[in-house]
Amino acid sequence: MKIATFNINGINRRLANLLDWLAEARPDIVCLQELKAVQDAFPEEAINAAGYDAAWVGQKSWNGVAILSRVGEPVITRRSLPGDPADEQARYIEAAVAGILVASIYAPNGNPQPGAKFAYKLAWLERLRKHATALRKSGAPIVLAGDYNVAPTDLDIYPTTSWDDDALIHPESRAAYRRLVGRSWIDALRHLHPKERAYTFWHDKRMRWQRDAGLRLDHLLLSSNLKERLVEAGVDREVRGREGASDHAPVWMRLRDA
Repeated sequence: MKIATFNINGINRRLANLLDWLAEARPDIVCLQELKAVQDAFPEEAINAAGYDAAWVGQKSWNGVAILSRVGEPVITRRSLPGDPADEQARYIEAAVAGILVASIYAPNGNPQPGAKFAYKLAWLERLRKHATALRKSGAPIVLAGDYNVAPTDLDIYPTTSWDDDALIHPESRAAYRRLVGRSWIDALRHLHPKERAYTFWHDKRMRWQRDAGLRLDHLLLSSNLKERLVEAGVDREVRGREGASDHAPVWMRLRDA
């Protein structure tokens, strides 16, 4: 089974890019972030025509997450992250798909920091940690996939000091990610490629794509009961270089059959 995550950065604007990649890569399950579309504007008909069922939570202008599947319809278990009833941002959806519990995650950016947005980011990641712990204790095989808006270590950002004050690499953001992963979750790409500089996001400014000045912000976290099934993981970085592309590239992993 091939599972991927992709911050599409506007699903309707980049629908052709998404459909091309789906046809080429043929992932079985895809978690999308930053749909930037209200619920009724999700292109369900085009996604279905490509061979995928879909579950999604839309939102005007920003946010929005989805789970696509060509191995059975996603059965939604959650449409939001628990822990703050007042939080109306569409950043989390969770569904059972083909025997695995899958979450599509779009964590807050947190800039500028310090400030309210950074405090929200840290609080959101702590809510995710608590919910992830509850999910893990269920014993289900789980994949937490998405744009975490954290480059966990210096290996996950190109050599530079220009981002030192950014929430994406701030020590508190990195500490929150470490607490989330702990000893119970496997970062698929890093597990299989412990020393590789593999980026998933390249800012549009300052020729960062052309210079390969990227960051690894998009992660696939697995529950420990899936560890032995993990056989391959990578980044489809060439997708980032196409005309009209998102500023992120898809990240994927392959699990052997149970």
